[in-house]
Amino acid sequence: MDEWIQLLPSAIRRAVMGMPQQQAADLEELRIRAERPLEAVAGGKPLFLAADGRTVADPRSGLLVSRSDCLRMTEALTRHSVYTHEEQLRRGYVTMPGGHRVGVAGRAVVEKGAIRLMRDLGGFNVRIARERPGVAAGSLGKLLRPERPWLHHTLIVSPPQTGKTTFLRDLARLISYGWWPKRAVGNAVHPPYGLKVGIVDERSEIAACRDGVPTFDVGPRTDVLDACPKAEGMMMLIRSMSPDVLIADEIGRPEDAAAVEEAAHAGVAVIASAHGANLMDAARRPALRRLLEQGVFERFVLLSRSAGAPLQAAVLDRHGSRALPAATIDSGAGGTP
Repeated sequence: MDEWIQLLPSAIRRAVMGMPQQQAADLEELRIRAERPLEAVAGGKPLFLAADGRTVADPRSGLLVSRSDCLRMTEALTRHSVYTHEEQLRRGYVTMPGGHRVGVAGRAVVEKGAIRLMRDLGGFNVRIARERPGVAAGSLGKLLRPERPWLHHTLIVSPPQTGKTTFLRDLARLISYGWWPKRAVGNAVHPPYGLKVGIVDERSEIAACRDGVPTFDVGPRTDVLDACPKAEGMMMLIRSMSPDVLIADEIGRPEDAAAVEEAAHAGVAVIASAHGANLMDAARRPALRRLLEQGVFERFVLLSRSAGAPLQAAVLDRHGSRALPAATIDSGAGGTP
């Protein structure tokens, strides 16, 4: 918690530090709303926090967040300079060291139909980033193909806060180390070494770089383009770093789709994620619909999770209709997945 807890106003910090050990370990979100009770999400379960860190079911027993708490949170989040963080605030979030992301809500100042800046912030969603080594191990074998670029172009689909970024991070790690499954699916084989991975980390969440160096383990053969828009970043990495695999989080804009299409035709395996409860949801977004209609993606990973349960990953073929058999994982390059 050291990366983000120092941001919190003192009363909220005491409540978080007083949480029961297991719930603190499972903490995923902390929701701070002016003049409303402090809420946390741990292990997929929402709960309210009392002033001493006890979890309570009745919101009236939760610690009431004050307007001054939100003001102090804003000052800490922007380091007392809202101006220097205007661009991130316009997008509704600020990324902190360690890959933690703080979503914000407040009053939008609109100019010529576009949001110019955010003011009077009265809601914060602190999303705690954590590594989950091995979470993608059971799916990797289903993404292999028998020839270069070695992995199928893959789209990972799930609702928000289900684990897309965590899943992508672990895929990057496994592929970069070369921790392939003992047996692949169908006639696919795995390369005898780890592959070069390029990550376009627009929100600084996948690798959580600090001064250009990843703070999460994304593998020894991975290059990260940090805080760069996805469309430009994908092309930059292809031109400059010659990756075997290109990874990007939360595509959805037309320019993202165009870059994915170009990368897929450049001999690079593309692994990306998008919001959606299912493939039908994803297909309703114009940019993604074009990619799906053109058959760019050959595999789909649908992530789901119920409260208190581990992440579930269903891998579908390019038609989105047939679940593929499971594969076991091995430390093929030496080491542990």
